[in-house]
Amino acid sequence: MDATYFSSFCLLAYQDNSDGYTQLIRFSDGEHFIEIKEDLDNLIKLGVCLESITTDGHKSILKAIKKSVPDVTVQRCLVHIQRMCLLWLTRYPKHEAGQELRRLVLQILMIKTDNDRLFWTQAIKAWHKKHKAYINEKTFKPETGRFWYTHKLLRRSYQTINRALPNMFHYIQNPKIPNTTNGIEGYFSHLKNHLDLHRGLTPKNRINFIKWYVHFSNEK
Repeated sequence: MDATYFSSFCLLAYQDNSDGYTQLIRFSDGEHFIEIKEDLDNLIKLGVCLESITTDGHKSILKAIKKSVPDVTVQRCLVHIQRMCLLWLTRYPKHEAGQELRRLVLQILMIKTDNDRLFWTQAIKAWHKKHKAYINEKTFKPETGRFWYTHKLLRRSYQTINRALPNMFHYIQNPKIPNTTNGIEGYFSHLKNHLDLHRGLTPKNRINFIKWYVHFSNEK
């Protein structure tokens, strides 16, 4: 499941990875817990068997899954984790800690076996042990008494990985689970390319276009 944004609305889609069939869509103004929970509840009522859900890790999505289908396997999108960490670490980190973490982040999509997973997770733990004091450094402002983490982007990168770690590698045990949301993101990309051919449509007609696009895609 994933969401994509247009100029005046947000489209949420729930898609079967095995055949690309879009089970459900919702038009909204964002990714909201109450709406996503309602969607998941409706999918269950419709008889859809949810074996796993691959997601980019948006807080509202994770909260909704926990409330509606707490026993379902949640697979975090590895591309999203890697993309965000590389953005925060920059292309050329100045400090050794950033350079080492960047190398580990670049290896994420290369993890294919359980041995790969064990080696990589041990490397992340070793990295944290080595640089824990550095990423916990704080900068104080005496005038206000406030402080912040000096290396906040490096710290944010590690925390993103650490929080996602329990749900990063389910695909190794179950090859049917996609480890990225690339499939649905590609679907969104094709949809937008087709929609761009019809510039000037009102928001209402853009929504109708999307509904027909999903319908005919499912027919195929």
